[in-house]
Amino acid sequence: MTQQSSRLLLVAALLVVGLSAARHFLVPKTFGQRGHYRAAAVDAIEKLPIRYAGREACALCHTEIVAMHGKARHQSVSCEVCHGPAAAHTEAPTDIKPPAPRTRGYCPLCHGYDPTRPTGFPQIDPVTHNPVKACISCHNPHAPEPPHTPEECGACHGQIARSKAVSRHAQLPCVQCHNTPEQHKITPRLVHPEKPRNREFCGGCHAQDARSPKEILRIDMQSHNSRYLCWQCHYPHQPEGD
Repeated sequence: MTQQSSRLLLVAALLVVGLSAARHFLVPKTFGQRGHYRAAAVDAIEKLPIRYAGREACALCHTEIVAMHGKARHQSVSCEVCHGPAAAHTEAPTDIKPPAPRTRGYCPLCHGYDPTRPTGFPQIDPVTHNPVKACISCHNPHAPEPPHTPEECGACHGQIARSKAVSRHAQLPCVQCHNTPEQHKITPRLVHPEKPRNREFCGGCHAQDARSPKEILRIDMQSHNSRYLCWQCHYPHQPEGD
């Protein structure tokens, strides 16, 4: 056996001994009894004090607020998401009051613009949207409907609005391509705007014989990728291409 082989065997033996020692001294004794976790964790968790009361407990006293909340756009948000754990409040309601977020920085945690949020989710730019004013001065947090119907599509479609603002379609109003019922602004999840469905729609501006300003890019509708819809190659809100 060579000297190199002896060293490798020594290293392997040390690793085996080290892993065995670690398993004996560091791995909890109940690990693996009920699957790949520490079985005693169930008992440890059970002994933790109860901190959250649940929405049903809130409804026992705050019936009007819960009824309002259950019909509004925050209906899927638990009371304790905003007010914090309330179990202690239910046990001593006059002595312990749950916090009510009133500062401007709280609501943008969900409603500040973030491109990773789904399109259609109401978002604002906290710097420009009524700066300094507290959100609750205009919005009832239990029924956070806007004080008036949003005038711009960017109120909900922030990412699309930002893409479109720096594209060649920046000057086009959204409703030029999307037939949008007024009710969409009130109940956006129930009433959807229409989208163009054929090549001829884009050809209304970009066909060679279209009655549109000369600086607009033109194509031959018959020979230019006639098997495909335009938006299979061009993103409509940022349709770059020469």
